[in-house]
Amino acid sequence: MHHQSEFSIALMCRVFDVSRSGYYEWQLRSPSLRNQRDEALKANIHKHHQASRATYGTRRLQQKLSEDNESVSRRRIGRLMQEEGLVCKTRRKFKATTNSKKLLPHQISFLHCSKVYL
Repeated sequence: MHHQSEFSIALMCRVFDVSRSGYYEWQLRSPSLRNQRDEALKANIHKHHQASRATYGTRRLQQKLSEDNESVSRRRIGRLMQEEGLVCKTRRKFKATTNSKKLLPHQISFLHCSKVYL
């Protein structure tokens, strides 16, 4: 527990209405099958995330995991990515910053110039 240095275990058990023996049993318990599977999925998600140079989101990661015969929902992948702090990079849409069809007044006068000086 995070607050063991601030509060006694007996006090915390009383506040949360948990027996001390139940708390100690919970501490010694091995991780559940779901937690074990989540850890295996996190490793697999990390592998595919790094291979894609952090560009794959939940949809493409779900496709990659299905290729590895892993049936996982997008929400679960999103939750595991959030727990691990993984974020996909988004590609920005190209936006032209100059208007090539617009001519300035000094460009118009240059176009009407009939003499060419060399």
